[in-house]
Amino acid sequence: MKFTLGFSPCPNDTFIFDALVNKKIDTEGFEFETVLADVETLNQWALEGKLAITKLSFPAFFRSLQHYTLLNAGSALGKGVGPLLITDSVQELSDDDVNQASVALPGIHTTANLLFSYAYPDAIDKKFMLFSAIEGALLNKETDLGVIIHENRFTYQQKGLYKVKDLGEYWEEKTELPIPLGGIAITQSVKRSVALKVNGLIRQSLEYAFKNYPLIPDYVKQHSQEMSKEVMRQHIDLYVNNYSLDLGDEGRIAIESLHEVFLELHDLETDDEDVLFL
Repeated sequence: MKFTLGFSPCPNDTFIFDALVNKKIDTEGFEFETVLADVETLNQWALEGKLAITKLSFPAFFRSLQHYTLLNAGSALGKGVGPLLITDSVQELSDDDVNQASVALPGIHTTANLLFSYAYPDAIDKKFMLFSAIEGALLNKETDLGVIIHENRFTYQQKGLYKVKDLGEYWEEKTELPIPLGGIAITQSVKRSVALKVNGLIRQSLEYAFKNYPLIPDYVKQHSQEMSKEVMRQHIDLYVNNYSLDLGDEGRIAIESLHEVFLELHDLETDDEDVLFL
């Protein structure tokens, strides 16, 4: 049985899927045709149900429940892992200052956008762009503020940029729950028994990676050539953890809480037929 499998080239994803896609584990007859793309591209594809298995941001998942169910393995949740709101100068900014500023964000369907909207529901001047372009937009005065994710969390200060607010920290303070960033979803067209097998393979792939860590697989290095090994490990340490092996009760509660925030911010009602989890 063959599946299309989409995920990002970021170290956390390539670390999780290396053993699976490169057959370092027994894939039990399953074949995976991999498609690597930035998270917002994956989000857009998810809305169309393009891939059988895909990494996606949780807001994109909430909008594509007609296509997908969330697997228990492969997600990115945690504490201290949220996006950061940054600027190009040292200054204290009030909520009103932020609401009136232009803000660059890494995609309309990203969790970063949802968490920013949760913290600043009255902000309206948003500019959506590729996550890796946001620091440059700030430095070139194309935007007043920016929300950064991924490896930019570790490098923004080196570029003379400054934190305004840790949006993940804000979420944690308000909810006392881990921050749900992204998950792995599988098409609802497959049988549940097949989905469970795929989930088990993703877990085995991550267990293999953990067993050999801090060794960084060549597959990770191949897709992160502009990063130092130190930044790759920081990225993996931050975004890959026990929630990635299995969501557990706390992880599911966190995702359900984010879903409620999503519905409230978009003035949507809960559909009793919606099923989030496998």
